[in-house]
Amino acid sequence: MKLDPFYLIVDSAAWTKRLVPLGVKLVQLRIKDMERPALLEEIRQARTICERHGCQLIVNDHWRLAIEAGCDFVHLGQEDLATADLGAIRRAGMSLGLSTHDHAELETALAAQPDYVALGPIYPTILKKMKWAPQGLERIAEWKKRIGLLPLVAIGGLNPGRLAGVFEAGADTAAVVTDITLNPDPEARAREWIERTSPWR
Repeated sequence: MKLDPFYLIVDSAAWTKRLVPLGVKLVQLRIKDMERPALLEEIRQARTICERHGCQLIVNDHWRLAIEAGCDFVHLGQEDLATADLGAIRRAGMSLGLSTHDHAELETALAAQPDYVALGPIYPTILKKMKWAPQGLERIAEWKKRIGLLPLVAIGGLNPGRLAGVFEAGADTAAVVTDITLNPDPEARAREWIERTSPWR
């Protein structure tokens, strides 16, 4: 599997409507607290926008709704992985991405035969409180050696100035949330990410 090197993560279909038309080719919809009917509608809206612009949509955590909405990619954290029906996900023809933060989680992830592995946080992040210290670039190189041909997604504290180091260390894809969504000009920042990741496309 080949993933675009720029992996945008947003928390609403409205963000996909703003940023995907700029040339984003890989986006995760990560919504934590929302009632089921509204969440299903958000997923369907995001899917429509992404299909229109040739962008791969990945649904975070809500694998049942992703199947219901006809999506083809889901991302799970370790807690969700423990309770997810991987057979149902595979029977639906969905690809699977998994989060990892330490060696035990990597073993658990690889046993599930994912389509990509994410490692984070690479740098300090303001998105959420983490019990893990920043992983650093050396951990990227170690993870890539462990997972071989599987795509490796780096996440956590990334910005355009840190991209070269992340890719040179072995990451295939760089994921971003707050560096774009909290930027005074998210559209301009997204364009900068697209440009700065282009050498690895």
